[in-house]
Amino acid sequence: MIAIISDIHDNLANLKTALDNATTKQAEVLFALGDVTNAETLNYIATNFKNKIYLVSGNMEVCDLKAESKKYTNIIYLGRQGGIVKINNKLVGICHEPFLANDLIKQKAQIIFYGHTHKPFEETKNGVQLINPGNLANVFYAPSFALWDEQTNKLELKIL
Repeated sequence: MIAIISDIHDNLANLKTALDNATTKQAEVLFALGDVTNAETLNYIATNFKNKIYLVSGNMEVCDLKAESKKYTNIIYLGRQGGIVKINNKLVGICHEPFLANDLIKQKAQIIFYGHTHKPFEETKNGVQLINPGNLANVFYAPSFALWDEQTNKLELKIL
């Protein structure tokens, strides 16, 4: 099980709810798709989700996520452009803004998770499934995150 969060914008109450749910569901990996915003929020993520975390920068970071992420052994920082990770022999792309997904498609990602728009959304582009888990900030749309069973490809949207 993989938990996918995006656009936290320092809303720690919603972040806590999402991470508690991820722990209850025994998520083995967390994708954090940007707009964490500050170092304190990153610390909260890293100390409250003990398993592996893949992190990308968003467009609203007020701290240096690259430098801050080095403080935590469970965070793998993929930068502003995002990247592809191999999960159970599946090439999974993660990024913040939807336009960045085009590069991940060219790199042969089989499924892509992105954030930025705050709107939970799913579409298929060039045969690749693109998924936005929404936002935890509670801005523009109700706060939400996603859980993905990478074995069955079942996706569950959780609206807080």
